[in-house]
Amino acid sequence: MAPRAPLPPFAAIIVAAGKGLRVGGDTPKQFRKWRGRAVIAHSVERLIASGAAPLVVVVAEGASQDANAALSGLDGYILAVGGATRQDSVRAGLEALESSRPERVLIHDAARPDITPEVLERLLTALGAHAGAIPSLHVVDSLAVAAADETMAGKAERETLRRVQTPQAFRYPDILAAHRNWSGKSDAGDDAQVLAASGGSVALVQGDERLKKITFAEDLMDTHSAPIFRVGQGFDVHRLVEGEQLWLCGIKLEHTHGLAGHSDADVALHAITDAVLGAIGDGDIGTHFPPSDPQWAGARSGQFLEHAVKLAGEAGFVLGNIDLTIICEAPKIGPHRPAMRAEVARLTGLDEAAVSIKATTTERLGFTGRGEGIAAQAIVGLTGARNI
Repeated sequence: MAPRAPLPPFAAIIVAAGKGLRVGGDTPKQFRKWRGRAVIAHSVERLIASGAAPLVVVVAEGASQDANAALSGLDGYILAVGGATRQDSVRAGLEALESSRPERVLIHDAARPDITPEVLERLLTALGAHAGAIPSLHVVDSLAVAAADETMAGKAERETLRRVQTPQAFRYPDILAAHRNWSGKSDAGDDAQVLAASGGSVALVQGDERLKKITFAEDLMDTHSAPIFRVGQGFDVHRLVEGEQLWLCGIKLEHTHGLAGHSDADVALHAITDAVLGAIGDGDIGTHFPPSDPQWAGARSGQFLEHAVKLAGEAGFVLGNIDLTIICEAPKIGPHRPAMRAEVARLTGLDEAAVSIKATTTERLGFTGRGEGIAAQAIVGLTGARNI
């Protein structure tokens, strides 16, 4: 396949000043994770890679720190503060571009992260004959006009209707003037309507289903590929000695001997932690909490596991289940199993039903059979929504 021709020069504005809370939670959707990264990071990265310069990201007042954190590792963008409505925010982005006076500008909603180069090419090409261009899709379902009482009041002609997406492309002087001259009493809906109201011609180009807008929680799932599954295994051993406390699965057990180690030597949590880190390919417990570091002397192993779970989340994965086997002659694990399951579930955010804790002996064979130590083996399943 022949390489794609470079796009003509263009600037871009990404509108990310909304609250976006219909997706659930307290974090605006543009800063939530999608395919392992903040939603807004996908649009910024793709537009920069396509040649957008300058690229203005419009955020709410007080959201600059969150935006920079979401865009960590990316360069080539500038931030602007938006207004009370989307239209106000677009106007702020356009004004931020005035000193550079680009010939063309793309205006995009951060909630549509999956930008395709084909759509960008069609939009910018259409500006050769029109002041604006928008990606659109045909309506495939039958449509009805609804009355106030939620009964059907009439039929809508779907042949004349289109589903409109972003990014939308404009000749910069035309869209800037249209926003400055806007006299409508209500919000225009989108920038194509603002341009059309000023007499500008807006071309319809073929959009793409991949430009779907993230609106609800289920939209944060990757719908273009099957979930990614990872499995990790961990194994750990600690010696039993007199005078030490015995911690297993974050629970202190009364016993004649305890486990020796630099931390609290919770062999069970160490095995689970290594399993999580192994599933995401991020070293082992010694990599993150080296025994040579005095700050971890006597540390509770629960914080090690919580750290591993956090790293898994940052990599785009969530824990699905834990299967742990503790290998020892004593103490008996059965009486403590409910408390152990509850604590592991708390540390990992799992339901107790997804936490399996089993115990076995080695029939008095080997170091565990002689009561010299305790071993633990863990298998952890992770699910994610992207390839990493």
